[in-house]
Amino acid sequence: MTASDENGLFAFFNEIGILHQLSSALFLKVLPDGVHIAHFAILNHMVRLGDDRTPAQLASAMQVTKPTMTHSLKVLEGRGFIAVRADATDGRAKRVVLTEDGRRFRDEAIAAMEAGMAGIADQLDDGSLPDTVARLRRVRRVLDAAR
Repeated sequence: MTASDENGLFAFFNEIGILHQLSSALFLKVLPDGVHIAHFAILNHMVRLGDDRTPAQLASAMQVTKPTMTHSLKVLEGRGFIAVRADATDGRAKRVVLTEDGRRFRDEAIAAMEAGMAGIADQLDDGSLPDTVARLRRVRRVLDAAR
């Protein structure tokens, strides 16, 4: 392995991938049975960027197929986390909105994850977390613009 392999762009994204796998496994432990991280990600997306989206818009944002999104939305609707309504301007189209239960679930899941990772947070709390998050957001923006 060369120095560029160990410290280059591949190494950077490889570490992010490994972090994703490890953190997802920890996060999955605090989610109730039948709720997957992908379901949580949809709720989180709608809290962060607003709801009242079409299933196609959500599928594009999550980079999944429309049938996959339809299945996920059925799970979320069945749990009362979202409501799927007819589009007021196009009766054939659907709109997805968060419910208060969905917002509360998302917030409670984040709180449970943070509580479950408190020991890890203590090991990482060297004051650099806000700067690291800012840098990762920049990477996300670049990648989002490139898709």
